[in-house]
Amino acid sequence: MSVTVSLDFPLTAEVPDACLVEGLAARDEDAYLVLVRRYTPLMLRVAATYVRDRAAAEDVVQDTWIAVLRHVGRFEGRSSFKTWLMRILVNIARTRGGRERRTVPWSSVAADAEWWDEFLTDGADGEPECRLLAAEVAGAIGRALRSLPERQQIVVTLRDVEGWEAGEVCEALGISPGNQRVLLHRGRVRLRGLLAGRLG
Repeated sequence: MSVTVSLDFPLTAEVPDACLVEGLAARDEDAYLVLVRRYTPLMLRVAATYVRDRAAAEDVVQDTWIAVLRHVGRFEGRSSFKTWLMRILVNIARTRGGRERRTVPWSSVAADAEWWDEFLTDGADGEPECRLLAAEVAGAIGRALRSLPERQQIVVTLRDVEGWEAGEVCEALGISPGNQRVLLHRGRVRLRGLLAGRLG
C-alpha cells in the first residue's frame, strides 16, 4: 500500500495516538513513522513471549504493521489504538508461535534471552561496576521471565515491565479480569522464586 509524505507529524512531537491514527488512515507517512517508533520496542518485547528468537519477533512486528495499514480504516476507537494494535500483534504472534512449537524444541526457545538482557539493561549508566551488576541482574530477570509459561509471561510483561493497567491487558489478550489476576499472581510468585534461586 502506498503511503504519502507529510510534515504534519514531526518525529519528535508527542502527538496523541488519535491524531496519528487519522493520519495513518489518510496514508500519511510521518504519522506511520511516529507510531512505528512509539510502539515497535513494546511490540518486539511482547512478540518475544510467543516466538523463538529476535528474528521471528521482528517478522511478527512487520506482519502486524502490514495488517494495521490494511485494516486501519476499520479501527473505530472503541478501545485505545495501543490495545487494538496489541490485539493484532498477539493474534499474529500466537499463530506463528504455534507453528514454531510444532517444529522447534522448547529448549532452543528458553535459551535465547540475550536480547531481553539488552532491553532490560538499556539506558544503564554510572560506573562500569554498576553497569556490570545491573547487566547481571537484568540478565537474570530476563531469563527468569522467559522461563515462565507463555500466558503468565505475557501478563507479567505487560503489567510489570510495560506498566499496563489490568483492563488494558484483559482487552488486548481477550481474557477475563479474574484470569488476568490469576495469571499475574502465579507469574509473580514463580518469578520471585526463580529470582531468589538465581540471585541468592
